[in-house]
Amino acid sequence: MKLRHLLLLALLPLATFTAHADARADAPMSLIPAPASLTPGEGTFELRADTPLVATDPRAVRVARQFAGYLQRGRHVAPRFDGAGADGAPAVEFRIAPMEAGASPEAYSLDVSPRRIVVSAGDERGLFYGAVTLWQLATSGLDEGTPARIPALHIDDTPRFAWRGLMLDSARHFQSVDEIKQLLDAMARHKLNTFHWHLTDDQGWRLPIPGYPELTATGACRIPAGGGGIDPDTGKPAPYCGFYTREQVRGIVRYADERHITVVPEIDIPGHAQAAVASYPRLGSVDGPTPVSNEWGVHKYLFNADEDTFAFLEDVMAEVVELFPGRYVHIGGDEAVKDQWKASPRVQARMRELGVADEAQLQGYFVERMARFLAAHGKRVIGWDEILEDDLPADATVMSWRGIEGGIEAAGKGHDVVMTPVSHLYFDYQQTGSPDEPPGRPKLIPLRKTYGFEPVPDALTPAQARHILGLQANVWTEHMRSFERVEHAFFPRIAAVAETGWTPRANKDYADFLARLPAQLDRYRSMGIDYARTPFDVRIEGSADGDGAIHVALSQPVGLGTIRYTVDGTPPTQDSPSWDDAPLSLRLPVEVQAAAFVDGRVLGAPASRRFDAASLLRREDEELAMCSQGLMLRLEDDGPFDGPRAIYNVDIFNPCWLWSDAPLDGIGAVDVVAGRIPYYFQLAGDEPNRRFQPARSAHGELELRDGCEGGLLASVPLPAEPDANGFVTLRAPLPARHPASADLCIVFTGDTRPTMWVVDRVALRPDRH
Repeated sequence: MKLRHLLLLALLPLATFTAHADARADAPMSLIPAPASLTPGEGTFELRADTPLVATDPRAVRVARQFAGYLQRGRHVAPRFDGAGADGAPAVEFRIAPMEAGASPEAYSLDVSPRRIVVSAGDERGLFYGAVTLWQLATSGLDEGTPARIPALHIDDTPRFAWRGLMLDSARHFQSVDEIKQLLDAMARHKLNTFHWHLTDDQGWRLPIPGYPELTATGACRIPAGGGGIDPDTGKPAPYCGFYTREQVRGIVRYADERHITVVPEIDIPGHAQAAVASYPRLGSVDGPTPVSNEWGVHKYLFNADEDTFAFLEDVMAEVVELFPGRYVHIGGDEAVKDQWKASPRVQARMRELGVADEAQLQGYFVERMARFLAAHGKRVIGWDEILEDDLPADATVMSWRGIEGGIEAAGKGHDVVMTPVSHLYFDYQQTGSPDEPPGRPKLIPLRKTYGFEPVPDALTPAQARHILGLQANVWTEHMRSFERVEHAFFPRIAAVAETGWTPRANKDYADFLARLPAQLDRYRSMGIDYARTPFDVRIEGSADGDGAIHVALSQPVGLGTIRYTVDGTPPTQDSPSWDDAPLSLRLPVEVQAAAFVDGRVLGAPASRRFDAASLLRREDEELAMCSQGLMLRLEDDGPFDGPRAIYNVDIFNPCWLWSDAPLDGIGAVDVVAGRIPYYFQLAGDEPNRRFQPARSAHGELELRDGCEGGLLASVPLPAEPDANGFVTLRAPLPARHPASADLCIVFTGDTRPTMWVVDRVALRPDRH
């Protein structure tokens, strides 16, 4: 090897590999995803300042540069380029080697010995993933300023699935280019390779199309519902806008490609079309203009089936083909409520002209037209599993989201499949029941559940199973006004997706994954990722025993580490008592603090809760149950215009809150602090499930009942508006004779549209007389 052909990267202090004789060969490897095969060796390399990174092939040079950049950002080490280095000196080599027949281009091998590290692959993609593994080894459990000792080992690694993806919804809420790049960086370091980018929906159109300026002039903006859509300084509407320029899209695609990530754009048809129809009403199936929607849920707007509309869609797809070089284009196809087509004489006439029997076949015609156009441009169509409702083109791929059943059906028919079931991989569903969770869907998808998902159903034959391309996690951003909320949704569950997508099924183990997770959290912090803390925070819950004491229970959602606590108001330390799963019996008043510890380090900020006589008579809305199994959401207030907003748990089908076994003995009144928010939901076929009690006075009433269907305990009129701060405190006196305890049901009468009252907190007021 001629020295003039070498690229040598020398790292400043904190980086060189030299022999270290007393290494532990059995030291745990905090790698996520876990590799397919790892064999420990003898000794270690110690990362120092003068070890070169060596590469000859231009592809290897690029990977070596990326590895150096990761070390710089993750270890705060500034890399520099240097000369050839001394023969026989410790070095790290990145090598493109001949690929074995049938091997994945993402496969690699990694050899660490006391004198040399060699990362080898047949393709740049595999070499990059080998560099990611080496970066993880160099950042496992290290403090800044200490050498990185990498244990000797041999890894042979290859991914289980070819599609390891994430979907980001940029239509409901818009993310900046830098934020998307940050997400792509994180994907690459989890060995994820597909970025599904949801760019159009009822609430926004984010992609400019030549010849259609209104798509971004009109379709990219909406007026948020309620106070969030009014500028407090001017009193005028304050539009929420955003779209990506062609240059920005090209930059994102290029940035992803440099990290071996394919961008799959989604243009949703024939439903989720309100933003497009608002821009060009002639595209719709109903007459008259419509605004870009500021509501969530399932909308009814559909593209019509006129040739002029298909010309528009082909123009859109032509631009998509130009901007996105990947193999797939996603055409949506989900939640296309057919009411407008059924009601439109023009659409019905068009159906007869096309010879389609019903609306499902008309949607199938949309899919076929788009698939034919895209195939002529070298692309394959992919859509949500509703596209199975009619015959599909042979090469169409199905994204199974309503469960795994769509995937089973599609694979049985010979179609490729990406598994992304709402039950396990919809990350807008919350990951814990903590009151500190942000707005979203409180139906839980915890880390363990995501990790346990198996993409290949047992019902498939081996031949059918080969159609399962992989899996994908999705984040829909209706309730994510900030990128911090997007990160909270993705992380750390993204690590579980990465391991399922990469690691052989037989090698997966949740307990082992948890043991490796703390090192990954350290990496998140070094990368500036605002991952969810709630899975690692300790919950403190108490129940009174009626004798001036309280029974306190501690828990942590993921079950990682040892819970330690104090009862004197001071933060717990490694030396504090450990929780042994038995309730603590404590005298009132008392302040309990608790945190989880791993290897002597605290996983997060200590939780704190004070218990006294007054606290036992209060409940936040998160501590109340819903009266029925409707559709519970965790919703954000519509104001103030800027800054933090209150968050409420509410069943939007039946707003009704329940304090089970409320202690009413000696209680004279109940105080309810209530807010009011817009009812910003389109329910489509679920509209009949929306329930409310009719108002008996001008603005309705607050009602307290003994059980959800029980007798009335108290009723007070509601005001026309909340107070200036957005809340109102309502005091409901109880009758002189009332039960000593009750399942206290809290209801606001009156239609929930256009606004509805919601509970913020409840307090029981003792009778002072």
